[in-house]
Amino acid sequence: MKRFLAAALLAAASSAPAYAADDAALKAAIASSSRTPDNVKRDVYRHPYETLTFFGIKPDMTVVELSPGAGWYTEILAPYLRDKGKLIAAGATPESKSPNTARAGENFKKRLDANPAVFGKVQMGAFEPGARVFTYAAPGSVDMVLTFRNLHNWMEPGDEKMKALLASVHTALKPGGVFGVVEHRLPAAKKQDATASSGYLHEAYVIKTIESAGFKLAEKSEINANPKDTADHKEGVWALPPTYANKDVDRAKYAAIGESDRMTLKFIKK
Repeated sequence: MKRFLAAALLAAASSAPAYAADDAALKAAIASSSRTPDNVKRDVYRHPYETLTFFGIKPDMTVVELSPGAGWYTEILAPYLRDKGKLIAAGATPESKSPNTARAGENFKKRLDANPAVFGKVQMGAFEPGARVFTYAAPGSVDMVLTFRNLHNWMEPGDEKMKALLASVHTALKPGGVFGVVEHRLPAAKKQDATASSGYLHEAYVIKTIESAGFKLAEKSEINANPKDTADHKEGVWALPPTYANKDVDRAKYAAIGESDRMTLKFIKK
């Protein structure tokens, strides 16, 4: 009986996600007073420690964050990688040929420049899927590329541009490098339209699309799952917090659901 129990425990351990050992530096970055208070409130939905350790992040890595948006994860990644690693925030830049994109890049740069103690070593790179501009890292120079809730935004330009942007990720990564993806998940029984207008994607579609670009799915996790999310809201994923696209209509219902149900996928460059 003891041997049976030992074998069962060993099997369970081998099937569990391979999280990194306790990472005090990452915990310190997440707990830092430099983070925006409203961002901290979202940790309960976004699980930054569990997500980043699932991807296997280390403080001495070169990491690219694709489409960092307002910088929710940048606030954590920048201090964590500051001393031993490198963070490249790849998205809109002030040099963009599109006025709107350039303006977004200027605003992001201002945010970085306003707090050099935290963001002073962050490098900016250009990542504009619609314009096919992907100049953010030298080939084979990156240990990990991360993107959070962005794939649905990249579908509108079409399949060829999606292939081009995924090729840029593959090229930037070192052999065996990690591509970590978090995305809003559409139930398999629901129809996904070509532009993901609801903000949700089928997990099988995401895996197939990324693997077709030369990656292999290494592991997936339910860290960011939310079974309360039915993914059938008016205004799509943006009905949920923090956006509340329907304003006060059914706000209490959406607040009770919380943020979206999300897939968390770890790919390896072949």
